[in-house]
Amino acid sequence: MKVFSFLEDVLKRRGAGYLVLIDPDKMHGERLVEFVTLAEEKGADAFLVGGSLLVKGDIEDTIKTIKMNTKLPAILFPGGIEQLSPAVDAVLYISLISGRNPEALFGKHVLAAPTIKKYGLEAISCGYMLIESGGETTAEYISGTKPIPRNKPEIAIATALAAEYMGMKTVYLEAGSGAEQSVPAAMVRAVANEISIPLIVGGGIKKPETAREMVKAGADFIVTGNFFEKESHWEFIADFAHAIHKY
Repeated sequence: MKVFSFLEDVLKRRGAGYLVLIDPDKMHGERLVEFVTLAEEKGADAFLVGGSLLVKGDIEDTIKTIKMNTKLPAILFPGGIEQLSPAVDAVLYISLISGRNPEALFGKHVLAAPTIKKYGLEAISCGYMLIESGGETTAEYISGTKPIPRNKPEIAIATALAAEYMGMKTVYLEAGSGAEQSVPAAMVRAVANEISIPLIVGGGIKKPETAREMVKAGADFIVTGNFFEKESHWEFIADFAHAIHKY
């Protein structure tokens, strides 16, 4: 089964899906094995792998570790073309539609396309939108773009609709890794009410209650990332899964 079809099936079976983001710089070795095994056991639906900036992490090793220790899809969430790997099950083909940097909108995609073709990867097109979160995030700095103001849902709606009309399969509202504030629920609701493609929401989601609020507002997939870099937080994985899954 194709990964996108698998994700659509998750929505049918569970009402909403839970994606766990792995940053190869922050999670590796036996700690990674323990975490991904636990995440699968406690209800995660798939893993995203990547980061805005990788310094020491080995993305190839991270992907192989996930696939050797779980049955869940490993989806590349690339911060650059250097993160492409033939080991993944699919790649989020991200276009940073909230910004006006041509390289992040389309330029890098041209460079990545031949490699994606060569590796035989499933590309899941994604309209990626940075949302103001209270402080500058790594994604914002690296991309050289400004986020959409959190009090301007009309901009988010228009941008998301443009992504759908251009044929993208998903829209991703991103507050950023380690964000001070998550995407406003009002903005999630506004966008969800206007588009008909799956809506992914991530960044700054530190409580199961917040994740549930996002799902109630219309999010189809919730992403948690650096919250679980602290092992003391691992006990909350099941709580997140329960809060996100409608049934």
